[in-house]
Amino acid sequence: MIKKLSPDFEIMDDTIKKAQFDMCQAYANGAMGVIVSGLIWLTAASITYQYSPNTGIWTLFIGGMFIYPLSILFCKSIGLNGAHTKGNPLGNLAMEGTILMMMCLPLALGLSMQQKEWFFQAMLLIIGGRYLTFATIYGKKIYWILGAILGISALLLFKLKVPALGSLLTGSCIEISFGLFMLISFQRENKKSIQTK
Repeated sequence: MIKKLSPDFEIMDDTIKKAQFDMCQAYANGAMGVIVSGLIWLTAASITYQYSPNTGIWTLFIGGMFIYPLSILFCKSIGLNGAHTKGNPLGNLAMEGTILMMMCLPLALGLSMQQKEWFFQAMLLIIGGRYLTFATIYGKKIYWILGAILGISALLLFKLKVPALGSLLTGSCIEISFGLFMLISFQRENKKSIQTK
């Protein structure tokens, strides 16, 4: 026998859906952040190829600080405001996820002191874990797939002892591919909603 949600849970579900819709409309389902992150991984790959894995570590580390502001600029470039409604509780969840990710960075840096390649593989795991929360923030299950693929990739790269450049290119390809797919999906969803109005 299937139980119906109580009225209180139905109200809460409706509130969460509205909050998710607001986040999606502000940030293109989060696609811009994923694309920018992938581009930073690609930049770090290029720097690693030209110089060294150590320089690539700092490129990824420092570049990561610019993901949010650059993704806002990208959002604005396609006509979105790049800001969720004040008081949206999912905005807090996004910030908490960012803080958690930052708290994990010393672990990745510590691993890099043992083996440079491990930094990039650890970052794939950390970022993959963070994307799992995006499934709730945006209401998009594709983030479960993205997080799982990044996590599995990190473990395979570690097991196969893939050099730093290989890990960077893997992260870049995964994120840019998913980001572009999500951006196209967002644009299609918006077109459909405009046509049905």
